[in-house]
Amino acid sequence: MQIAHEKLHGLDRERVLAAVVPVLSAHQVDAVELVWRTDRGGWVFEITLERPGSRVPGEGITLDLCSDISRELSAALDVDDTIPHRYRLEVGSPGVERALYGTGDYARFAGRSARLKLKEAREGQYVLYGVLQGVEDDERIVLELDRGERIELTLEVIESARLVFEPAARHPERDKAARAGRSGPGSKPRRPQRTSR
Repeated sequence: MQIAHEKLHGLDRERVLAAVVPVLSAHQVDAVELVWRTDRGGWVFEITLERPGSRVPGEGITLDLCSDISRELSAALDVDDTIPHRYRLEVGSPGVERALYGTGDYARFAGRSARLKLKEAREGQYVLYGVLQGVEDDERIVLELDRGERIELTLEVIESARLVFEPAARHPERDKAARAGRSGPGSKPRRPQRTSR
């Protein structure tokens, strides 16, 4: 079980992971994000899921699966009062425009279009659009820009990045998933399951 990104400031990380990891492992899913945040309704513990190695964001993450995981996580987190605040638990898929974090994400989604926001401007641009070409041996991310230029970037220069939704014709694996009746990037993002505590 892998976690691509976590933001758990203010929580006891070890206790939270001790409750979360066994549940996600039992359901054979990875966490794209574990985020502890606030909104107008109060504290929120948000978990986005994906199947290990899936190249189609959200594939295999069903409403029933999210419901089961949400129920089990609520029980696991409540056992030792892991989160001492009143909060909402939200469990869902990362959506069609999944955020990219480590080099493993950039390698796995090679061939997909992405939007990268840079920490410093490159030739006057802070935002780059292109097609991911994978990762070189020295951990440099290769991006082919819309005009055909190939550039290499390190993770350190990227502030944030995410996949970009495209018509189904650009991605045979998405067409195959749709024909098989599974959710994929062409489908509407699933609404997270919400559990109040």
